[in-house]
This record gives sequence, C-alpha cells and structure tokens, in this order.
Amino acid sequence: MAVLFTVCLITSNLLATKVFAIGSKITLPCAVLVFPLSYILNDCFTEVYGYRKARLVIWLAFAMNVLTVLFGQIAVWLPAAGFWQGGEHFDFVFGMAPRVVLGSVLAFLAGSTLNSLVLSKMKVASGGRGFGWRAILSSFAGEFCDSLIFMPIAFWGTPFRTLVTMMLVQVGFKVLYEIVILPVTSAAVKRLKAVEGEDAYDSGISYNPFKINDIE
Repeated sequence: MAVLFTVCLITSNLLATKVFAIGSKITLPCAVLVFPLSYILNDCFTEVYGYRKARLVIWLAFAMNVLTVLFGQIAVWLPAAGFWQGGEHFDFVFGMAPRVVLGSVLAFLAGSTLNSLVLSKMKVASGGRGFGWRAILSSFAGEFCDSLIFMPIAFWGTPFRTLVTMMLVQVGFKVLYEIVILPVTSAAVKRLKAVEGEDAYDSGISYNPFKINDIE
C-alpha cells in the first residue's frame, strides 16, 4: 500500500503535464485521475495503522517524489544523442518549472498530513464510528489545503477568478471521486482490520508532522 501510495504521487506529477477539457469551460490536469487514490490510501493507513505510521509513509513518498524530480531534471540537462528526436517532448514532461515542483511537494505534504490528522482526531472523538463521513470530511480538508497551496504557486499570474474556479472544480472533482469509491475504501479498511488485527486509536500521541521517528 505504501508503494502504491508513492506510485500514485509520482504518476500524478507526470500526468499533470496534460490538461483535459470537460465541455467548453471546465479544464483539469490529468493528475486528478490518479491523485485522489493517494487520499483514499491515506485514509486506510490512518484508520487501520494510525497517524504515526501514515505520517512516515507520507514522508517516504515525499522523498521518493523529490528523487524522481531530481533524476528527471538531470536527464533533461544531459545532452541528447544526435539521432534522437524526442528531446522537446521529453523536456516538456520531465523539465517541470521550479515553482510547479515547489507547489507540488508543499501541497502534498500539507494536504496529506492534514487529511491524516483530521481523520485521526475525528476517529478518537467519535469512538471509531462513521468511517464514511470521517473519510469524506478529512479528504475535503486535505484536498482543499492541497489546492489552496498548489494552484496559486503553480499558476501564478492566472486571473483570480479563473484560479478560484480551477481550485473549486478540482477539489469538487476529487471529493466526488472519493464519495463514488467510498464503498471500496470501506470494504478495504474492514478487510485490513480483520487481516492485520489492528485498529489504531491515536490517543495521547504527538501530531507534530516532523516527528517521523515516533512510530511503534
């Protein structure tokens, strides 16, 4: 699951280089096809194993994403062979602008951590009841935080009204995605709890996002 979470993050950054249209007015990056899966997996981590293990997976995925971006940039800098004709397209996919990379990694860290924190605290407060609405509300908080950070950094200079519309559409699409797939998420969580014999309650733990060595 941690590997799949990491793959979803890296893949979403690559797919973000293409934008698709829904009708004539709505446009979205192709990353929305896969990125919501990372929030669904994040819900599974937090609900079954607890906030501390989810926090560790988030930082591991962050590190692997930075490594992928670094290797991609090195490949862009290397001189192309004279017979190879794909340089322009390769550079377009892997040569992401520094502000896009910065916005992406900051938004991921903040949004994923907030999603996990909200789900964890709500689980303790509710006594573990109502996973469905806890998953949706925590994902909304995380997705909104993610878009609030990423969109202004990545699309700086875009008219304010257009930027707000893009943010709301993206958050709405991602949350709707989670609602549609919620039965699968709930079934996966139930199965994981049964197989692993775990159902973590994060009472009295540190929610410091940088305390990644705090793990059982």
